[in-house]
Amino acid sequence: MTFASILVTVDLRPASRERLRLGSRLADRFGAGLIGVAADEPSFGVPPVGPTLGGTYTLPAASEMVLNDLARAHAIFEAETEGIGDRRRASWRSDLGPPLPFLVAQAAAADLVVVGRREDAASFAIDPGDLAMQLGGPVLVVPPGIDRLDADRVLIGWKNTREARRAVRDAMPFLTRASRVVVASIDDGIGPADPGDLVGLLGAHGVATQAVTPDAIGATTAEALTDAAAEHAADLVVAGAYGHSRLREWAFGGVTRDLLAGSPVCCLLSH
Repeated sequence: MTFASILVTVDLRPASRERLRLGSRLADRFGAGLIGVAADEPSFGVPPVGPTLGGTYTLPAASEMVLNDLARAHAIFEAETEGIGDRRRASWRSDLGPPLPFLVAQAAAADLVVVGRREDAASFAIDPGDLAMQLGGPVLVVPPGIDRLDADRVLIGWKNTREARRAVRDAMPFLTRASRVVVASIDDGIGPADPGDLVGLLGAHGVATQAVTPDAIGATTAEALTDAAAEHAADLVVAGAYGHSRLREWAFGGVTRDLLAGSPVCCLLSH
């Protein structure tokens, strides 16, 4: 099991360079192709450069600003992927349009999508939660300040649900290469999930697995997961992404929301 193609979102924040370095290292490790993606649409709040408010030059000026930013993002991608083992495996895609639909469409070419945390004020902003709900595949959310992922020790937040089962299968390229995988079943009020079948399945794949039941008293489930990751020196948390559609937005479960906002380590989420 491997990743043959990895897609990384690119923006103009410093964390984007870190994320690209992480993606490049993963591409080298798996012998995968690396796709850089950026998109944005013109802001209609840009002051016009023509003779009248809303004149014929307004939209072209706004579009030119976005195109310049996309060119800067492309330059960042080129600079941060120079050291990739086979430069021919790196490619770039960009668009003058809404970022999320474009990214979801391009993700048909990738096994794994690597994104940063959401920042509303950032150009090319992608909400990783919305992406996880729409993608139909694994989303690797990288916190700021992290530019590599060894995934030698991985923690799985386990519930016997469709989302968690999907996340485990999507994470198998990491799990089969890890020296230790910890399956953490946390009591969310109805008792911890039995990890026996999952431990058996991972063992059949040759994955060294340890099952634990972290104490969640006085903490949220997300806090218990991140504490367990720290205790077991894991740099990757694998979990299902939970949510439901509310008109054109997503209302996320508490664990998904908290992991997206505050996990200090990388999280692989699937819905």
